[in-house]
Amino acid sequence: MSHWFEEQLDIDRGRALRIRTRTRLERVKSDFQEIEVYETDAFGRMLVHDGVIMLTEFDEAHYHEMIAHVALITHPCPADVLVIGGGDGGTLREVLRHSEVRHARLCEIDPMVPEVCRRHFPALARSFDDPRVTLTFADGAEFVTRHPSAFDIIIVDSSDPIGPAEVLFQEAFYTAMKGALKPGGMVVTQSESFMYHRELIREISAFSRRLFPLYRYCYTLVPTYPSGLIGFSLCSLGPDPLKTPDRDRIARLGPMRYYSADIHRSAFILPAGAQGIFSPAKD
Repeated sequence: MSHWFEEQLDIDRGRALRIRTRTRLERVKSDFQEIEVYETDAFGRMLVHDGVIMLTEFDEAHYHEMIAHVALITHPCPADVLVIGGGDGGTLREVLRHSEVRHARLCEIDPMVPEVCRRHFPALARSFDDPRVTLTFADGAEFVTRHPSAFDIIIVDSSDPIGPAEVLFQEAFYTAMKGALKPGGMVVTQSESFMYHRELIREISAFSRRLFPLYRYCYTLVPTYPSGLIGFSLCSLGPDPLKTPDRDRIARLGPMRYYSADIHRSAFILPAGAQGIFSPAKD
């Protein structure tokens, strides 16, 4: 029998999202969270952590393509890439499209997430088996402090700033990531929705501008996320993601469901009412 799954988040100020499900395929309690997988009527399979939607098959590519390709296309040679979080394998799948990537490390705090996703989301989790990949199960905030000047790009594919993920939205973590970058490196972080989470984004952008020579914010449309969109902070020690993307490099990545050269450029254009979130010193 079908029933309605309802997501309610305190950080969304009283808003909720309801999705009709056909069946619950799995429910397991790890050392860090409750993990559930549902089959839904409209969105295919859906991954849920502690009652919060992480992804659906319907729109996961909108998120995973954008969190990966904007930075990797911007960087001239992203050879060493770190993904923090992202235990479903979707972001890693997109990173591995790039032939320039020699080594991709995934640092996930919860070993149960990849295990569940191997069973229910094989199109994402097969990325774990690529020979260029190293899986590490550890706290990402601690991990980066142990790897100075190690990565060309760090991607933080995190859940919302609640519980174990809260530290990933703090200035100390961004400082540690800066130290883990090679010269000219870039950081990309999940940075919530400018429709719902303006104070959080304002805080992230403020300390990022103090730490990095260049800060940008872009977004993607994800219908099953709060407000229907989610943004990313891009912090750079050199390359600017606003430059015209290399269409030949993009073509070599293969067919996409969301990302393109035109989307790359337009994703940085914010509505007039959202521009005030950011510092007047924005270049």
